[in-house]
Amino acid sequence: MIQKKYLLLIGGLVWGIAGFNILRIGIETYAHYITILNILLSIIVYGLFQYFVFQKMVKKHTERIIGYEQEKQLFIKFFDMKAFGIMAFMMTFGIGARVLHVFPDIFIAVFYTGLGVSLCHAGLLFLRNYIRREVYRKVEEI
Repeated sequence: MIQKKYLLLIGGLVWGIAGFNILRIGIETYAHYITILNILLSIIVYGLFQYFVFQKMVKKHTERIIGYEQEKQLFIKFFDMKAFGIMAFMMTFGIGARVLHVFPDIFIAVFYTGLGVSLCHAGLLFLRNYIRREVYRKVEEI
């Protein structure tokens, strides 16, 4: 059991590490496909995922974590079961698609780079929320 405030920190680290790994795969694949169009497409992928998925997810999970009444929580409570299911599906689909070469490398480069940056950004948002809560709490104590 850990203090609930650390769940935001764990969420930030988990999403940051996941995003870094996806981004690494995208960048490694990108070497042969760097064009203005592909960079713009990666930016669009980033924006779509950030706006429609991760920004909302960070807000939802931050509110849920802050709303826990008990101060001590299991460390896995940084997500709910639905989020773990989505994460498992995304990982299984992503790994399977790459291993089976379902998509061409140019798609992996463009999509994974945009998705990876968006996941890293989600991790940073969780970390920002953790830091804000800690700073706010310290100011209240003064």
